[in-house]
Amino acid sequence: MAKYLLASASGASFLCLINGLLPIQALATSVQIDNNSLVNVPQKSAIINSQVAAHETKLILADGSQPESPAIKGEPEVQDSSQSYESQTSDNNESAQVTSVSQLSDVQPTDWAFQALQSLVERYGCIAGYPNGTYRGNRAMTRYEFAAGLNACLERVNELIATATSDLVKKEDLATLQKLQEDFSAELATLRGRVDALEARTAELEANQFSTTTKLNGEVIVAGIGATGGAPNQGDPNIILVNRVRLNLNTSFTGKDLLITGLQAYNFLGGIDGSGSLQQGLGLASDLLTASSARTSFEPLFPGLDVKTLSDLSANSIQLYKLLYVFPVADKLTLFAGTAAEATDAFPAITPFYGEGNESISRFAGLNPVARVSGGTSGTGLASAAGFIFSISPQLDFRALYGSVNANIPQEAGDIVPGVSNTPLGAGVFGGSNVISTQLTFKPTSSIDVGLNYAHSYHEINILGTGLVRDDIGALAGVDLGTPVTLNSVGGTVTWRFSPKVALSGYGAAMFVDASSGGDVNASTTFTSWMVGLHFNDLFKSGNNAGIIFGQPLFRSDANGEAQLAPDGVNRATPYHLEAYYRFKLTDNISITPGAFVLFNPEGDSRNETTTVGVLRSTFTF
Repeated sequence: MAKYLLASASGASFLCLINGLLPIQALATSVQIDNNSLVNVPQKSAIINSQVAAHETKLILADGSQPESPAIKGEPEVQDSSQSYESQTSDNNESAQVTSVSQLSDVQPTDWAFQALQSLVERYGCIAGYPNGTYRGNRAMTRYEFAAGLNACLERVNELIATATSDLVKKEDLATLQKLQEDFSAELATLRGRVDALEARTAELEANQFSTTTKLNGEVIVAGIGATGGAPNQGDPNIILVNRVRLNLNTSFTGKDLLITGLQAYNFLGGIDGSGSLQQGLGLASDLLTASSARTSFEPLFPGLDVKTLSDLSANSIQLYKLLYVFPVADKLTLFAGTAAEATDAFPAITPFYGEGNESISRFAGLNPVARVSGGTSGTGLASAAGFIFSISPQLDFRALYGSVNANIPQEAGDIVPGVSNTPLGAGVFGGSNVISTQLTFKPTSSIDVGLNYAHSYHEINILGTGLVRDDIGALAGVDLGTPVTLNSVGGTVTWRFSPKVALSGYGAAMFVDASSGGDVNASTTFTSWMVGLHFNDLFKSGNNAGIIFGQPLFRSDANGEAQLAPDGVNRATPYHLEAYYRFKLTDNISITPGAFVLFNPEGDSRNETTTVGVLRSTFTF
């Protein structure tokens, strides 16, 4: 057969062509890797540099590799998964076809196959070479690769014949094609059989698909939590088993926008007085709304309570925790708006410890407290919000939002205690509790990320709204709960990846709380917090992460006017937080994270015993 192939220039053409081809082409939604199965490799949608990443499918061979494939006329090119939807579309539309063999940089006129390639490129248009303008004719091949290239040229010749241009096809070439078709009949039949099976599976998937515009993903967390220590003369609470389930519908109407609809259910308890919560069992929770430094990362800010109306929520009731629409309006400007949103929907987390299902097990370590102020990360999409993302450059962007907690309530309800109504966070888009929150994110080098936060808040009652410490409720100590407050909060977060698998990360934050100027109270106080930690990627095994964290939870460092440094009866002492966790990745969709954090001088009170909270968290994603 080899002798026959070399008998004519066109026979040599086919040999050259097949040396550069791969047996499988990229498909829009799935790739067949054997006779029975399809592989889908979706990319998660995310708001990254003002773009929404598109769902893609990677080309996967039987050995698990992802080869680079030359372009065949009429077939799509495999795109790099790191490209945005916009750049992929542009590349596909604008990539130039090779129309002359001289455009292939690694093929010279002195090469023995130059004339053969010239016939394929200029006479039949069978190949376009690799996207970088090379041909790479010296690599080895398989019979299936040869059959794939042969099939491409058969289709091109049939196209020429069907369009009444048969005079362009030489008789010798047709004879060569016929001989090759006979010699490779088994491979061609297998190749076409796979395409037929793939088309049938694709048709079945299309007929039964959920939506052409919407992708569903979900996360299920099941965790055992135990704790010891707490307030003096307080018995240790029992070990509890909790869950949180989230289903997210990510919808794109144009390929660049994103509508996020999130449903959630959990069985954490608390309510208005903290009943049934682990923190109340330790004696470390506030008398109202369950604020505490003993919080885990995956429990909501106000468990078991609709804080807008002070109504109870039953365990595992379904809630709409996310409703947000993100859409670009210019190359560097993206807008977003929604009635259930959080700061983390727009602000990138600089620290690697953020990840409620897979990273830090405590609420303290995941984010800078400034991002959490005013319910910015409530876990329930507490606020209606609108804002923008301005990508100044690949290394620098600026993001801001305005959030209103009770935007859907037209009027405040009557007071239940002096100054505290049954809608304690106020009413209306601009009349109740609100926050203006910003973040400037920049990357001075490829290994350093920096985030600077500022937030200005107004609260109808005397709270911080972070849920991080007991003093979150009654932020101005010694001042009535019904006193409105104004907050100005500043913070910075830095992560330095000084090796591919180890990162040093930390934050610092300060919150300046003042009694609102509309009242008769003169009081102010300052809270500070800081954290530093080491994060490890692929520790002992690929996919396994770990973290060691130490820092100071929010603590009053100053008080003026009628405000006190600590409530009456508290032995004031600086609190500290020490945490360690290790995430085992069992599969791509299942992980288990054992960890513990220790609180020294919990809630800034030396009377409280050193407290340890242990967590065994299982996370399932799909």
